[in-house]
Amino acid sequence: MGERIIVGMSGGVDSSVSALLLKDQGFEVECIFMKNWEEDSELCSAEKDYRDALQVCNTLDIPLHTINFTKEYQSLVFSHFLEEEKSGRTPNPDVLCNQEIKFKLFLDYALSLDADFIATGHYAKIKRSNGQYVLYKGTDRQKDQSYFLYPLSQNALSHTLFPLGHYNKSEVRKLASDAGLITSKKKDSTGICFIGERNFSQFLRKFIPEDPGHIVTNEGDIIGQHNGLMFYTIGQRKGIGIGGGYGYNESPWYVAEKDIDNNNLVIVQGHDHPLLYSQKLRAGQLHWIGGYPLDEGKYITAKIRYRQEDQCCTISYGADNTCVITFDKKQFAVTPGQSIVFFTKEQCLGGGIIEEKL
Repeated sequence: MGERIIVGMSGGVDSSVSALLLKDQGFEVECIFMKNWEEDSELCSAEKDYRDALQVCNTLDIPLHTINFTKEYQSLVFSHFLEEEKSGRTPNPDVLCNQEIKFKLFLDYALSLDADFIATGHYAKIKRSNGQYVLYKGTDRQKDQSYFLYPLSQNALSHTLFPLGHYNKSEVRKLASDAGLITSKKKDSTGICFIGERNFSQFLRKFIPEDPGHIVTNEGDIIGQHNGLMFYTIGQRKGIGIGGGYGYNESPWYVAEKDIDNNNLVIVQGHDHPLLYSQKLRAGQLHWIGGYPLDEGKYITAKIRYRQEDQCCTISYGADNTCVITFDKKQFAVTPGQSIVFFTKEQCLGGGIIEEKL
């Protein structure tokens, strides 16, 4: 075929099989291992991931190069993450990493090496239709990652391949096993990349000082103390620190709001409490994969978190690249800082950042 493809090799089974499939299809394949986080810690798996990546590439007889993006990751992703946390919002750094690192810096670097395409192990599909590139959900609904890819531009999509888009995870692991790849049974990475398996609050304390305040009920009763609003997220149940002896029943407590002005954490009792639900939200920083916004009032679906089922809704627009989304059904725990991603059937249309519930 003659086309040169550079695979972003993470040291996991998905990127390993992506390289395997592309080589079997006759492409000229090389791999690059990106280092995005500097830390000497047993909790940071970069060194083991690199060794696994190297062994996979040796097995496949594919060159492996490395590039260090830690400075860029700090300035473009991690600093934004900290600022969002300080402001009481709950950011999604994986979305920003895709936008700024993998499908911008890495893509530009690969193209500078005369690559025709980059490839990653994401479970999603790219198709060309009417002169445009379109993003679709992956075949494996449990692993579909289109939610994290909504900020991709037409340029990025035109130079990207997702070899696993039509595969299920079980098929990917079997392909890796049949090829004798060391990653065939490797556990999937979960959570935020730079936090890994460690405690989230302990990690944040390294970078953001505690700012204690009151835990209050929606009626204004003070029933506890928090160490900082950034340690909590909307809809959180575990780890609030409120035991028995409060409320009218044994129902668990949930975080309903962060009162930034008064530094109060507002909690309510019971999963069905109305303060935990909203039928409307405002979102900003909108990005449309096709390059232009949807028609106002268009009936679409959306996700306000990764694992959520698609929710039917309509869209209307405000100033400064914002929109108001009205759902057919009230949504649990609308969380400022998280991404809302729009779909029509299998197609990912784009998305934005949740600003507030309405």
